[in-house]
Amino acid sequence: MEDFNIRPITESDNEAIAALIRKTLKAYALDIPGTAYFDEGLDHLSDVYSGKDCAYYVIDDKNGKLIGGVGFARLSFMKDTAELQKLYLDESMQGAGLGYEMLDFIETKMRKAGFKRSYLETHDNLKAAIHIYEKSAYTLIERPAEVVHSTMNRFYLKDL
Repeated sequence: MEDFNIRPITESDNEAIAALIRKTLKAYALDIPGTAYFDEGLDHLSDVYSGKDCAYYVIDDKNGKLIGGVGFARLSFMKDTAELQKLYLDESMQGAGLGYEMLDFIETKMRKAGFKRSYLETHDNLKAAIHIYEKSAYTLIERPAEVVHSTMNRFYLKDL
């Protein structure tokens, strides 16, 4: 990510990353209940990811514009597993391979935090994301009973 700066989220990033996430979800007709669009903490991600066993990173382009973000948090219902959360990229950057780099980056952070598996939830509408996950060795699994985002309909797991 030589033309980009990836760094931990700060309070000053909250508004921009929330707007990017909502814009992306709306573009894929996922601005509906049961998605991250309505997550209680979406406007305060720097607070949400300030605890133990979680982290969120934002990506700036060479001009300092926030163009993406990705995070993880301990998954309570699977042992030694982190949930990959809120991987979003500005539409102007999609298709350039940055999604793969973001995924590799966050998986490295998960490993360093001691997690052995990565879990994620997505939706059929997010075809590009599904392509990245499947090419990155994520395996489709049955819907766990504990799922919070009720609209999500695809669930993946990967050994780290």
